[in-house]
Amino acid sequence: MTEINNSILTLILLLPLAGALLVLLVPDRAKLPNWIALLTTLATFGLTLHLPAHFDKAQTGFQFVVNLQWIEKPAIFYHLGVDGLSLWLVVLVGLLAPIGVVASWNAIRERRKVFFALFLVQQTAMFGVFLSLDLILYYGFWELSLVPMAILIAMYGRKDGPRAALKFFLFTFIPSAPLLVAILWLYARTGSFDFATLQLWVASGALPAGAVWWVALTFLFAFAVKVPVFPLHGWLADTFSEAPVALAMVVAGKLGLYSMLRFHIGLFPTQARAVAPLLVGLAVIGILYGACLALVQRDFWRLMAFAALSHLSLITLGIYGLTLTGWEGAVYQILNHGVVDGALFLLLGLLYDRYATSEINTYGGLAAKLPRTATFFVFASLAMIGLPMLGGFVGEFMILLGTFTGLSKGWAIVATLGVILGAAYMLWLVQRLFFGPESKLAVSTPPDDLHFGQLAILWPLAALMLVMGVAPMFWLPTIQTGPHPPQSILIHREGQR
Repeated sequence: MTEINNSILTLILLLPLAGALLVLLVPDRAKLPNWIALLTTLATFGLTLHLPAHFDKAQTGFQFVVNLQWIEKPAIFYHLGVDGLSLWLVVLVGLLAPIGVVASWNAIRERRKVFFALFLVQQTAMFGVFLSLDLILYYGFWELSLVPMAILIAMYGRKDGPRAALKFFLFTFIPSAPLLVAILWLYARTGSFDFATLQLWVASGALPAGAVWWVALTFLFAFAVKVPVFPLHGWLADTFSEAPVALAMVVAGKLGLYSMLRFHIGLFPTQARAVAPLLVGLAVIGILYGACLALVQRDFWRLMAFAALSHLSLITLGIYGLTLTGWEGAVYQILNHGVVDGALFLLLGLLYDRYATSEINTYGGLAAKLPRTATFFVFASLAMIGLPMLGGFVGEFMILLGTFTGLSKGWAIVATLGVILGAAYMLWLVQRLFFGPESKLAVSTPPDDLHFGQLAILWPLAALMLVMGVAPMFWLPTIQTGPHPPQSILIHREGQR
């Protein structure tokens, strides 16, 4: 068992790369690339389940650590580890990958080898971001995550893929260049890229205070664009409209939110505390702005993009509200958001593949012809809007409770209005797609409801949404062992702790 624990993170990281290489080597016939990608992602997901099964909740700090010198000068280490913050995010990426393969099964008809190889590289990049404890290693995976996404948007965009890919790449790559400069400045001053070592250096006050402020802002800017935080969301709607379903479901928010938690607040708590009021204000604006724009969309991909902006802004509120309840609720809501979005994107992708349109007004009355699709879509939508007994309720409640009791009753009330608007646009979408009189589109096509492979993905997701709503303590004890805002920067008016 010790040998497995010592190598498990490397196996998780490298198996998708091995699958990508195999996909490129096999002939593109009989959907062989699809099957290799599916088997690779399922095997990788199985490996990620080793982490919660053997994670010691009584132990703080990082576990399953690998720390080997990679380059002597500069001192770069192959340093990996997971804790209560990153563990479930690794499992989430492992879960979403086979869902993405199923969503792409019939949607990708050309150059399947290229698509699935790059998709698996993208999975490795995301694992690397969550696992890396050396900042250069982290930065390498951070940059790598941009490349497959941009290429695949350009190649497989629905209407104007190259334009959307260029916008995505410029928005996310340009802030990354100053991030590299900031990382190199830290190394020049400390001689280390190691996360724990840099934490100690910053906390000691030995670095120039003014320069540390600029470094912290540089980190924050790169992460805020990736979330995205309002008003840095200019890339989001076009990316959702053009990206293949498999990529849209994995890209939104996770890397940026995790990086805020780990590398902004984790490295620069004092500076994070100072900018927290600004981030809280922008988050609340983003909640309302995204919800209001979602209400007026007539394209379901763009509706999902602005819905994501609203929900990701709520998570940002939980992070920078700097209360323990809000912090834990934010991490929980990242997990819930990933599960629910995975189901919704899969179902919307099936509708788009079948009817070749994302215009909401062309749909209507599909529940009679596609009852299973309608049932799963309604269930996932209820989870998304935070119906009690489903996973969305737990995360939203913890964030709003932490905000109300520890930060500001006013901010909590305004954020709650955004949650109510979220219910409005999702229920409106459900009604327009599946209920009411049958549209010409629904009448003119024969029924073709969910097949076995799709049901094999959706049933576990639906069960997971329910379990996350009724048994959150399966996840929360692990999350609670992870890093939290230091006591010195916590909002101390929170009543529960």
